[in-house]
Amino acid sequence: MMKDNPDALMYRELRNKLIYHNQDKKKIAREMLERYTGSSIADFQQYILLTNFDKYLDLFAQRYQSTKHTGSAWSAAHCPECHVTMVDFKIGAPTAALVIELLSVVEPQAVLFLGMCGGLHESLVVGDFILPMAAIRDEGVSHHFIPPQVPSLPTFKIQKFVSQMLVEEGLDYRTGVVHTTDYRFWEFDEAFRRKLYEERAIAIEMESAALFSVGFVSKVPIGALLLVSDLPLRREGIKTKASANAVFASFTEQHIHIGIKAITEIQNKGEHIRHYRW
Repeated sequence: MMKDNPDALMYRELRNKLIYHNQDKKKIAREMLERYTGSSIADFQQYILLTNFDKYLDLFAQRYQSTKHTGSAWSAAHCPECHVTMVDFKIGAPTAALVIELLSVVEPQAVLFLGMCGGLHESLVVGDFILPMAAIRDEGVSHHFIPPQVPSLPTFKIQKFVSQMLVEEGLDYRTGVVHTTDYRFWEFDEAFRRKLYEERAIAIEMESAALFSVGFVSKVPIGALLLVSDLPLRREGIKTKASANAVFASFTEQHIHIGIKAITEIQNKGEHIRHYRW
């Protein structure tokens, strides 16, 4: 009996790490998604909005008169009539990677992250929109999925649709590379701040690189629309409780409106969002 060659064994091992090739992992993931969100798998729609914030989920549920489900870790609301689910997965790259892995079991047609970021470029102001073209992988979790030299990129077609929605709404936006970190109080680390100046990233946040990388590996088409919520390179620009509340009051509804309009347009166009074969 012929033994598998080393390349075949390595390929099989890589495939077995992925949910869509590992039925045992897929079964556990389905149960975990239900447990974490307090929802049935059947509740999940093919078009998904992701958020870090309970306020976003509340507005979505109110808009569509949907029930808000709360599980052991996250919350979700589902709109079968509009074929959209919103999930509040909280904060950070490890959780971002996990939510994409779990959502892969429902095989969504498109996922859009409505997140917030700190604006790094001097021209940015609070309330600006950023459409990331790539994310610097300065977090740990994505390295469990793809090698460190692989760039973290969103699904191009999703970003294109979001761009069109912003233009139609008469809203300006910026594009560029965002820096994803798992270092929360970096604002007080001068060496880290110098690195950001050298990189010339347009913004900093804590999820996009994990979402994009794990989305690519897990065959989940994903994009992001980020809202500048603070200007952390300026000492007076670091987010506070008061400034965070002001951002929610001023920009949340517009952010959600653009996200819903973009994800709806993707549905209505009927395009297969994956622009290449996985």
